[in-house]
Amino acid sequence: MVQTVRLRPVEIRDAAALAALYAAQRAFLAPFEPIHPDSFYTGEGQRAALEHAVALMHQDQAYRFCIVGDDAIVGILSVSNVVRKAFQSATVGYFVALEWNGQGIATAAVGVAVSWAFGPARLHRLEAATLPDNVGSQRVLLRNGFTEIGLSPRHLRIAGVWRDHILFARTANEPTP
Repeated sequence: MVQTVRLRPVEIRDAAALAALYAAQRAFLAPFEPIHPDSFYTGEGQRAALEHAVALMHQDQAYRFCIVGDDAIVGILSVSNVVRKAFQSATVGYFVALEWNGQGIATAAVGVAVSWAFGPARLHRLEAATLPDNVGSQRVLLRNGFTEIGLSPRHLRIAGVWRDHILFARTANEPTP
């Protein structure tokens, strides 16, 4: 069982580790993610994705973190679609590797992300979306003070099909559960 969970910004040097993580989780993640080209699961593919992610962080448009449980990368958390000015909002998404599920890691990681988003990142609102049958992820969000705000028909193209999603949101002025 993992004792500590933390987030750390991704780095280009994570390419091989993330390629291995995504390759090992490919079947597990397939029902929850867009279809990725085979190159996504390679060191080169991850290096390109990480270069893009680092550029977006420097532009304050998106932030990608490794979820680190003890000393191992056990998942990824992203804060994307950052909108500033009057909105101060972003979208959070995450996954924890199958073998690490059920240990509270996602709940802890989202909690750290919420603290970061409403603290140093100066955001006012975080949103998230889950597939209707992804009850585990819905529990993670509810435990972190998110409120279900409704169903968005054909919200994201997942596994090649436009899928409905349940939307969740939390603002900075809501108390932490």
